[in-house]
Amino acid sequence: MPNSAAVEVSVVLPCLNEAETIETCVRKALQGLADLGVTGEVIVSDNGSTDGSPAIAGAAGATVVHAPVRGYGGALICGIEAANGRFVIMGDADDSYDLANLGPFIAHLRSGRDVVMGNRFKGGITAGAMPALHRYLGNPLLSWLGRTLFTLPGVGDFHCGLRGFNRDRIRELGLCMAGMEFASELVIRAALAKYSISEVPTTLQRDGRSRPPHLRTWRDGWRHLRFLLVFAPKRTLLVPGLVIALAGLLGTACLLPGERHAFGVSFDVSALVYCSLAVLVGAQLLLFGGFARLYGIQEGITREDKHVRWTRWLSFERCVLAGVLFGLAGLVSTVVVVTDWGTAGFGALDPRVTLRVVLPSATAIALGIILIFSGLFASLLSLRPTGRNGPGHPAAAEAESEIPAQRQIAEAPRTSQV
Repeated sequence: MPNSAAVEVSVVLPCLNEAETIETCVRKALQGLADLGVTGEVIVSDNGSTDGSPAIAGAAGATVVHAPVRGYGGALICGIEAANGRFVIMGDADDSYDLANLGPFIAHLRSGRDVVMGNRFKGGITAGAMPALHRYLGNPLLSWLGRTLFTLPGVGDFHCGLRGFNRDRIRELGLCMAGMEFASELVIRAALAKYSISEVPTTLQRDGRSRPPHLRTWRDGWRHLRFLLVFAPKRTLLVPGLVIALAGLLGTACLLPGERHAFGVSFDVSALVYCSLAVLVGAQLLLFGGFARLYGIQEGITREDKHVRWTRWLSFERCVLAGVLFGLAGLVSTVVVVTDWGTAGFGALDPRVTLRVVLPSATAIALGIILIFSGLFASLLSLRPTGRNGPGHPAAAEAESEIPAQRQIAEAPRTSQV
């Protein structure tokens, strides 16, 4: 093995029962580095294999580390921590990526790029290497969302598993997602930190395994999408919610006095129903955006903006106060309507008149109830148990499972040579 102080590139491969392909991957990566004249190493981060993969990898020339946190991200974080190189190139251990052709990644990293993404759509995907659902829907859609939400016009393959980065710069981000979301977290955090990101073509071939892949289409696709939403609640929830709520309020204000005509169309109480609905839907989206942001902050996934700490408005007290005010306003309006109805002898009323008061009143009451329970939910998201010191405490096991992957890895033994 090379002197750790002289290592320039570390190739990190997460591994879970890859006995069929791990030797090929290790030898390809080592030979590729040698052909380039690069001093490097291969780190295989084992995630609990039971098929002898660690021993095979070690015999092929890799340094094997054992990840204490299960999951794709947990294995990669452990491998990155154990890497000695200035640059890290992460890949898969299923022989689907061209680990013998890492020159373009290394060239971009040497030029000062913080992150270099592979693009399988530009490099070439062999027949059967990627399911049609992933190739034509999943990857293009999630990549488009990533580019749009985080202003990454140069990243055409958001979820390519072959990518390189400056090890120290990535460690500064404090990556913590233990699952498949790690792939999105790395790019998103790098983009938010204004890191320089470039892209190079790479190829994808059919993997060499006889068993199904670990990736689960719908489960992992949803986890990636959920992660994008947590990191970008402003664009995905807050802005749409604000637009819908304001449109509903404007429509309600216009229709309260009476029927309106525009573009040759008459708008009356039927339109008022949908305006009230828009107010409720917009408010829900705003609250969900706040919940997503609060969850990300509390779990250490995202950070609160020091200049705009708007999540403070989701405190239980503020939400209850706003909810009570909206509820009282709705109740007062309802009392007025019922009083007028009583004056008329509780007989038939003109719905075109009464609904102009009933609908906003009911909407205000509903909004008040939503706000009160939203404040309760927000306070539950903020709760943290305090008695975590003793291993016998009931919350200890649960608390241990909440520790981010990077923290657990830092507390565990770093490497073991096979």
